[in-house]
Amino acid sequence: MKTTITAKKMQIPQNFTEHAEARIDSRLGKFFGDEADAKIVLSERKNQIELELTVKYNSMIFRAERSAADKTVALDDAIDKIIRQIRKNKTRVEKKLKDTAFKEAFAEPVEEAVDYEIIKDKKFKLRPMNVEEAILQMNLLSHTFFMFLNAETGNINVVYKRDDGNYALLEPDMN
Repeated sequence: MKTTITAKKMQIPQNFTEHAEARIDSRLGKFFGDEADAKIVLSERKNQIELELTVKYNSMIFRAERSAADKTVALDDAIDKIIRQIRKNKTRVEKKLKDTAFKEAFAEPVEEAVDYEIIKDKKFKLRPMNVEEAILQMNLLSHTFFMFLNAETGNINVVYKRDDGNYALLEPDMN
């Protein structure tokens, strides 16, 4: 598994890089083949290390964010979260992961996957607006996300409120 580590406004010691690569290979390697890409982004905020782990494999993306006082604790927590995501969705992701992933990894019983039930189907007209208008409309509706037709690009976009209180924009990549 290819691992990339990036730090924002901090230095990464070489021993952490080696530890992270070994830890990811040993804990997540059984689920993913050698073609998988793992990306770790580290940053520091208020004496806490914030670690974001993203694993891409066979058009699937697994992502976990964790904060801790120590880098290795945050890394282990993020790896554990991805393993929980895989276990929770075992039957759905089984076909896309390595063939032997679940034979090796889960000797203990695994909770059955929950079927998703759609309880509401809502249709609405998309009207062209810019990103600021979309955020304002989202806040006026007290929603956590809002889909809109971007007046500048002509594409359907989504704005959403992040856990840290900031806003993010989802745009389709038409390439």
